[in-house]
Amino acid sequence: MTDAFAELARLGTATVHEAAGRAQVVDLPLIQIVPGSRAAGPARTVRCAQDDNLMVHAAVAEAAPGEVLVLTMPTPTPVALVGDLLATQAMARAVAAILVDAAVRDVEELRGLGLPIWARHVRVQGAEKRIPGAIGGPVEVGGATIRHGDVVVLDTDGAVVVEEWRVEEVLAAALEREERERVKRGKLAAGALSYDLDSLRELVE
Repeated sequence: MTDAFAELARLGTATVHEAAGRAQVVDLPLIQIVPGSRAAGPARTVRCAQDDNLMVHAAVAEAAPGEVLVLTMPTPTPVALVGDLLATQAMARAVAAILVDAAVRDVEELRGLGLPIWARHVRVQGAEKRIPGAIGGPVEVGGATIRHGDVVVLDTDGAVVVEEWRVEEVLAAALEREERERVKRGKLAAGALSYDLDSLRELVE
């Protein structure tokens, strides 16, 4: 399955979104901390207490290689749930990426580490470490419901979510779409118009 995640990351969010029949989009202006990064993997969902990152430490401690940590709290305020020390631990545990529906800090250090991270905010304000939350339950990020094990695909365009049971089906459809677009791109480069290839002209004229 690791190869499937690598392929989904390579194919990218737009192709996966369309191939999945418009898969769920995380509808947020996410900040991509490491420019040009992309990732895909099963979600480990985390619901922190408000402005508290105790459960991020707990999630990193039990994270499996290749997972995408999805960090949330009741209200996504601009409080940093992740800085370079937590990211260093996550990288050592071979976490694939982190999606933070809150803030991160230590951005220069995070970029130096190279761990793919997407966040709603960048802010200095740190979190408390006092109140337990929950790991493994469904969470909502940017209007998308993410369940533990669902696959999150992230790149410069943002993030999309594929239900765990659809991964093989969506990967096959995405590969087919990639091939169709390769052929179409060649025709467009030779002067053809999508206006005609996609039968759009008849909708207008």
